[in-house]
Amino acid sequence: MKPAIVIVDVLDGNFRKPLGNDKEEEKIVPVIRDLLKRARSRRIPVIFACDSFLEQDFIFGGRMKPHAIRGTSGTRPLKELEVKESDIILDKRRFSAFFKTDLDQTLRTFGIDTVAIGGLNTHFCVLATVFDAICHDFSTIILEDASASFKKEIHDNFLAAYRNSAIYPLLRVMSSDAFMSEVKKDLS
Repeated sequence: MKPAIVIVDVLDGNFRKPLGNDKEEEKIVPVIRDLLKRARSRRIPVIFACDSFLEQDFIFGGRMKPHAIRGTSGTRPLKELEVKESDIILDKRRFSAFFKTDLDQTLRTFGIDTVAIGGLNTHFCVLATVFDAICHDFSTIILEDASASFKKEIHDNFLAAYRNSAIYPLLRVMSSDAFMSEVKKDLS
């Protein structure tokens, strides 16, 4: 396995300050921070896929309120995740981190064959990125403890739907600890 980690939409603009309201989204922050530290120590590429919309963006024509407006701090990865110079910041205009971005080419440049994906929201942008990773022929892991939806039941229901999917083991659901254990075993 030659993995990369993609963290979707864990942005300053998606969290109310200060942190500490014990919301579902906030529970993943320390998990992601720890995962990324361990990944970087093993030279696993870390990619932050960040919403970056225009104020007049088509996407705001529905119920979604304007957020993550390009040029504002709302498009930056959450500072508690301690972004490093070696990390890749990828602006995205739609739900999937692959849609009209250079993510596919970036992963192939690094020789990546497996993409581990976490972030917000499990049932929307994480899932869109997961499906596109599969469609681009990458083995894909949904990091269950590094992903969240605004309601735990939504997160849990979506993960349950994919735990034993028809494309297993190309698509798997696992914890960040299980993922790092597998990486360690593969690299030994």
